[in-house]
Amino acid sequence: MNWKVPLADLHFGPDEYQAVRRVLESGWISMGPETELFECEFAEYLGVGHAVALSSGTAALHLALMALGIGPGHEVIVPSLTFVATVNAIVYTGATPVFADISSAEDWNVSPKQIEQLVTPETKALMLVHYGGFPCRLDRIKEIAVDRGLKIIEDAAHAPGAVFRGKKLGTWGDVGCFSFFSNKNMTTAEGGMAVTEDSDVAAALRTLRSHGMTSLTWDRHRGHSFSYDVVRTGYNYRIDEIRSAIGRSQLARLEENNSLRREITRTTRKLLAQEDMLSIPFPEEDLDNCSCHIFPILLKCASIRDSFMAFMKQQGIQTSIHYPPVHRFTAYADIWSGELPVTEDIASRMVTLPLFPGMNRDQIDLIASSVASFGRTMRNL
Repeated sequence: MNWKVPLADLHFGPDEYQAVRRVLESGWISMGPETELFECEFAEYLGVGHAVALSSGTAALHLALMALGIGPGHEVIVPSLTFVATVNAIVYTGATPVFADISSAEDWNVSPKQIEQLVTPETKALMLVHYGGFPCRLDRIKEIAVDRGLKIIEDAAHAPGAVFRGKKLGTWGDVGCFSFFSNKNMTTAEGGMAVTEDSDVAAALRTLRSHGMTSLTWDRHRGHSFSYDVVRTGYNYRIDEIRSAIGRSQLARLEENNSLRREITRTTRKLLAQEDMLSIPFPEEDLDNCSCHIFPILLKCASIRDSFMAFMKQQGIQTSIHYPPVHRFTAYADIWSGELPVTEDIASRMVTLPLFPGMNRDQIDLIASSVASFGRTMRNL
């Protein structure tokens, strides 16, 4: 469909095209020098010791758990209001996901109080998700983790560049995981990154991403090694040079693009502020620290969601739902039988409106006027 306002859109320029050409002309396209530079630049941007580029954000989550020793017999507390990859990664290791509720209609991040209530002797880690790029309550959650001896993995797929108390998200826990999928704040089409301050964890991530091998094709090409050992069962989670080159260009514009996202978010929030059929989660003052990955709204009534989304489609505006709660998926029916009342209520009423750096004022006004028009229709019924 030819949307007047798509949910998300690419924000590429000449630098990305030149980056791809540079790699193709180099004659080396599998993981090598561009990836090394991408890792160094990403680590420097976050102010963290180590960054390991990977084939996806899911791969980053999976290897983060493995590098921290999470496996069968262990429990990992995780919000259900997330993309399913967050939870799938836990299951890949043989560990058990334990779903935690979110805080409230105003704060869609995991509840620290719920985390505290769910910790058992089998709990080994917390998997945090910074929903929409808004920081979790990292101060309180960090206290719980330290007190209980738990590892923290940050799913920062929504949050490159976002901060909490002056420190970048992804650097608060033991490992931070980022996604560079096509709709993310910075993209490489597919790709991801795991970051850590722990050199042993970083070494494990690097070994695990390439079949457990002790040297890479790039190492051997440079004459640094003639053979290799395999020291543990690993995976093919490598990124390639083309994606790394695009990632470097995208990273260079991340601050600018995040700033544009914040401006668009503020404008849209202001235009929707008087609409009594909806509310907008997270306080306005938190936007300064947010990466503004998506624009979620909360309808007053679940029964109008389908008609609202259909109406917006008629206006040429794409909408979505972020996310159907993972604990209600068929694949997780045998793992979880409990209830998460706040998550389930929010999930039944949420809608995601378009947000991307290239949105213009006409598109923003169309979204606002369409929402207002639907609201008038509802009041006149």
